[in-house]
Amino acid sequence: MFAVSAVRISPEDPLSGLELGERPEPGTEAPLPPGWTTVTVKAASLNHHDLWSLRGVGITDKQLPMVLGCDGAGVDEDGNEVVIHSVIGGLGTDEPRSILTEKYDGTFAQKVAVPRWNLLPKPKELSFEEACCLPTAWLTAYRMLFTNSGVRPGGTVLVQGAGGGVATALVVLGKAAGYRMWVTSRDAAKGERAVALGADRAFASGERLPERVDAVMETVGAATWSHSVHSLKAGGSLVISGATSGSDPSRGELTRIFFQEMRVVGSTMGDKDELAGLLSLCANSGVRPVIDTVLPLDRAREGFARMADGEQFGKIVFTV
Repeated sequence: MFAVSAVRISPEDPLSGLELGERPEPGTEAPLPPGWTTVTVKAASLNHHDLWSLRGVGITDKQLPMVLGCDGAGVDEDGNEVVIHSVIGGLGTDEPRSILTEKYDGTFAQKVAVPRWNLLPKPKELSFEEACCLPTAWLTAYRMLFTNSGVRPGGTVLVQGAGGGVATALVVLGKAAGYRMWVTSRDAAKGERAVALGADRAFASGERLPERVDAVMETVGAATWSHSVHSLKAGGSLVISGATSGSDPSRGELTRIFFQEMRVVGSTMGDKDELAGLLSLCANSGVRPVIDTVLPLDRAREGFARMADGEQFGKIVFTV
């Protein structure tokens, strides 16, 4: 089968380890584990996690080659249209928690193997391209806003770094839920696009806000950390799900955090029930993922390059 794989690790030149070509279909070299099945992939979306894998984060040379891709939607062995929850194992199972591409081959292929438990029905209202955007970036945003922020509708939420998949999801979901959504960006055009999506205001990165906010959604990390802390109300929540600019800010801001009784909450992905809630929200409300580019899988290198250059606004999708 045709697949997009990591075959080498290079922190300096991650795309040099990307290979497009033939790989064995799941189950041909060894039987699938009990309870596992295969899905014929129709669409899969790109995440920063895939770039980090090529840099060697969360994966070692011993695990290569590894088919990349956390997100996917397709058709199961019984002909059902499904969406794949990409978190394998975890609490309540004997399987240590991992995400597709960390231990098991991912979705950038004609077929992928996953536990049957990880399959959810694809709502008929969503296309395969839309549905495949939800299980990682959009699920992360859903959990950040609705499980971990503690903000009621009507509150003000700041999203650092408009443009990425999680950031655009936060804007769209937050607006649908009745939050006042503010964004920051180094790129004025991306800020304007966020406003067109529903953000109430856009600010330059690091710009002083007119008032402090109830919660900050932080995926940028070191570059925006101090601004996030200083933008937050006393008792507010700073929800972190990533650190694309680095995980070691020059100032920890610990005194301000404890004196202002702020909540710093780590947030990773989401569980199957939350994904079901997200799918239902999109199906019933008309909310749709923001898609930047759709490419056939054999042009995946173009999508990876676009993400590496920071050019995308929303999700990059590969069709199979």
